[in-house]
Amino acid sequence: MTSISEKICQAGRIMFDKRLTDLCGGNISARDGKTIYMSPRFAGQALHWNLKPEDLVSGRWTDDEITTNPRFSREGWSHLYIYRAFPEVEAVIHAHPFHIMPFSAFGKSIEPVLEATMKFGVVGLCEPAVGHTKELGEKIIAAFRGKEDMMIKQAAAVMIPTHGIILCGKDFDKTLDALERIDVNAYALTVRKALE
Repeated sequence: MTSISEKICQAGRIMFDKRLTDLCGGNISARDGKTIYMSPRFAGQALHWNLKPEDLVSGRWTDDEITTNPRFSREGWSHLYIYRAFPEVEAVIHAHPFHIMPFSAFGKSIEPVLEATMKFGVVGLCEPAVGHTKELGEKIIAAFRGKEDMMIKQAAAVMIPTHGIILCGKDFDKTLDALERIDVNAYALTVRKALE
């Protein structure tokens, strides 16, 4: 049986290989009881997403102790805020997917056009805030409100203006799956005019 730490490491490699994130960043976390396991700062830039379980940062998600670790991920506050606001969530993925980034950059929502993505509805953007801050975490929480049913069934997703996408769900594998589905949907939207 694969441990949570091993799943996070595998997910990082899968995401990078499939261009679902880049060397610039992103981060992955999973909750197990009162403990959170999170990819470290510079997982992309310094480690090229070749993570090992010992590279991960872990600690309680119920308080701020984990944030004192020098390897705490810069967008880790958003993860902590999500776990605290939505007790049903057990996985959070922030990524810079190749086909989603243009939508994030230009403030365009992703409408579902594939059967596989109808369950996610329109993926919109949270209000802008400075990256790596508690304020951004608060904006993300506000954007996730009302998507609790999606979190339980598979995952909910919100784009961060000029920054990427963040997803959360009850099941780690389903949350990772949702990331790829939404990226493929974004690609379909991108090429739609060329096919008309």
